[in-house]
Amino acid sequence: MNQSHEQCLHRIVITNREQVTLEGVIHVDSFDDQEIILETELGMMAIRGEDLHIKQLSLDEGQLSVEGVVKAVDYLEGGLGAAGKNRNKGFFNRVFG
Repeated sequence: MNQSHEQCLHRIVITNREQVTLEGVIHVDSFDDQEIILETELGMMAIRGEDLHIKQLSLDEGQLSVEGVVKAVDYLEGGLGAAGKNRNKGFFNRVFG
């Protein structure tokens, strides 16, 4: 596997709607017990639910683990092209721009 392919790895695993494991995380923009907004290799993402807690975060490895009641996972913008193009813009410019 070449290095450019490894950098674009994006994987999400939801187990019993109680645990989310995500690979390809670039940055966590905001979080509380009902919503986590983050930037992934393939764009902005929102994880929504109840009693959400970040159990593990490693930006160096691009990994995030969340526990709680998962109600929705939404991509907030387009794929890799949009994420790369808008990476230097602020959060609201990326979402609403």
